[in-house]
Amino acid sequence: MPTMGFGAAQLGNLYRRTTDAEARGAVEAAWEGGIRLFDTAPHYGLGTSERRLGALLAGLPREELLLSTKVGRLLRPGLGGGDDLENGFAVPDDLERVWDMSEQGVRRSHEESLERLGTDRVDTLYLHDPEEGPTEQALAEALPALAAMREEGLVSRVGVGSKDVDVLLRAVGTGLVDQVMLSGRYTLLEQPAAAALLPACLEHGVEVVAVSVFNSGILARPTVPDDATYEYGAAPREMLERARTLAAAAELHGIELPDLAIQHPLRHPAITTVVLGMRTARQVRENLARAAARIPEELWEQIGA
Repeated sequence: MPTMGFGAAQLGNLYRRTTDAEARGAVEAAWEGGIRLFDTAPHYGLGTSERRLGALLAGLPREELLLSTKVGRLLRPGLGGGDDLENGFAVPDDLERVWDMSEQGVRRSHEESLERLGTDRVDTLYLHDPEEGPTEQALAEALPALAAMREEGLVSRVGVGSKDVDVLLRAVGTGLVDQVMLSGRYTLLEQPAAAALLPACLEHGVEVVAVSVFNSGILARPTVPDDATYEYGAAPREMLERARTLAAAAELHGIELPDLAIQHPLRHPAITTVVLGMRTARQVRENLARAAARIPEELWEQIGA
């Protein structure tokens, strides 16, 4: 697994419209910068991200890239006439998400994703947010279905993507998964996954892909504003104070807070990859530079990381 991947939620118009030029520039800059892992999901813009990403990757050598998407939500005809901003995406609501963690639903979701992506395969297939849907069915039926698809050669790796440490720990304990995509639970700001989940991943040989390493915004800028977001809402005072302490320590060493946020998860031996959501070429280049910033060991020791 490469150490950095491209998260394509913004290609699905996360929070606001991403223009075609922005999307094309971001993917081209990622490729030129050496990024070879691209992650998407049906959830992102009701299929918009998959369609866009597939079209933008179509001219690139397939054998040189890794592509992942997710299952658990099927896209079916919606009411139309409105938008999907309630779910965070600036797209029309002509489709809607329907939870389906059955074996048939998982296989259908995979097939429909391949069609939207315009490809014959994805490399990793994740079960997406099982804690938000029928969790027990996800673990009892969807995970074995994914493992069967791997044995059939339909995908190379299978896993679970979630922000729920307990659900991920249960999934790892089944022995069926190759990877987990851990959202926001092992970051510079907080590390609840360190107690049991990451040791379990090491024990079972499960690779960990860290996402939401900025904790939805609070760690994304060199200085932490009063209106910084955490978990997609207003950051609590204690989180603001913690982030500002980290930012001040970084500044003393000539480093910026986002540099630390991107590099921190990779210091844990269980975490192989950080996937970052990026909307524009400029964001891609900034993140690549931050990932390459030289951070003195003294600073890591100072902040206890």
